[in-house]
Order: sequence, then C-alpha cells, then structure tokens
Amino acid sequence: MRAAKISSILGLALGLLVGAPFGAADERGGGPMMVAQAPHNMAPLTPMPTEAEARMQRRFPQPVKVGDLIGLPVLDDGDVTLGRVRQVVRTPQGKIRLIVSYGGWLGWGARPVAVPIEVVAILARQIAALDMPPAEFAAAPTWTAAEDRPIPADEHIRIAITRR
Repeated sequence: MRAAKISSILGLALGLLVGAPFGAADERGGGPMMVAQAPHNMAPLTPMPTEAEARMQRRFPQPVKVGDLIGLPVLDDGDVTLGRVRQVVRTPQGKIRLIVSYGGWLGWGARPVAVPIEVVAILARQIAALDMPPAEFAAAPTWTAAEDRPIPADEHIRIAITRR
C-alpha cells in the first residue's frame, strides 16, 4: 500500500516534469494518466473579464433602475462634479455606458462623454468616477449615438457600490 502511494506520487511528479497533461497518477500506482482534451471546434466559454470588470465585481455590484441614475452628478476623487448622467446606453458588444455631460459652465456647452459602467460606482445619490480620472474625461471623444441603444428607464442594470 505504501509503495503504491509513493509510486503514484512519483508518477505525478514525473508527469509534471516531462509535461504530461495533468500528470495525475492512476489508482494502481502506474504512470501519469492522460486526460481527454476538448475538441478544437468547441466555442470558448465566457471570455475572461477585463481588469476593470474584475475590479467592478470586487465592488459588490447591485441592481439599480436606470431611471434612478439619470441626473446624478459624477464626482472625481476630490468630490468635484465632472458632469451629470444624461443617458444609459448599451453598445453592440453588450457593454453598458453612462453618457455624462462633461465640461461647460453650469451645464452650458457641456459635451456628452461615454463612461464605462466598470469604472464608476454609486456613492449615495452620486456617482464616483473611481477608475477614470478627470484627465481621461477631458481626453475622451465626444459621444455620438451611432449603434448604441438607450436602455429604458424602468430596466435594471448592475452598478458597483462604494463609500468614502
């Protein structure tokens, strides 16, 4: 019995050293078992989340009605208002963007900027721009509707939450 365990551990180690797939030893203490691989024509599972999406998931996203986001101020780290949420849209790739009126003076002359939902979080009755500094707002292109579809005000989306 003890010899079989030692043999299986050695088989596992040898399998890992020589690059055998998942060098797991079988129950009889033999060499590494071969593991069946998925066919090449199978569609991949869900894509790996981006870094911003992974950060959003760590911020406990909660369901929020889109209509409740409209008009909320978007703040930077220093609690300076960068703009207000004017619309929430979904891109053809399924990504959600907040359309924020940025710049201008007291709302006059502001231009719409698309802000990914992954870089903001709800902070009481405000939106905190956590991963998009003011310089990125200034450098962002002016948003045009193009292929983006507005999300109805009664639909729920998930947005991260934060506190200070």
